[in-house]
Amino acid sequence: MKKYEAIFILDIRKVDDEGAGVSSEIETLIKKWGGEMLKSISLGRRQFAYEVKKRKGGIYWNYVFTALPDKVKELKENFRLDERVLRNMIINFDRPTVEKSGVVAPIADVPTEE
Repeated sequence: MKKYEAIFILDIRKVDDEGAGVSSEIETLIKKWGGEMLKSISLGRRQFAYEVKKRKGGIYWNYVFTALPDKVKELKENFRLDERVLRNMIINFDRPTVEKSGVVAPIADVPTEE
């Protein structure tokens, strides 16, 4: 199983309880398909830079989960036509690791001789 990160933007007018119901649906589907929900965070209401489906803002939810790749496609398809979801994006959760041994100090931190 792979680790994924997802952002869902919900329509303010179509959801109650700040999207907690939709969030629980997403979590239930992931668990039903054998995945594991690692994080589910509400990022709150945000204004858009431009209108999306004639809406000026939405409720953002961030998820980190593990699932099989074919189930991720099914998750996208399930919520693609859902009128409560304005946008969604699911990407691989690959965060680079920084090794301290290879890091060079910034110029401002290097002591100078006077």
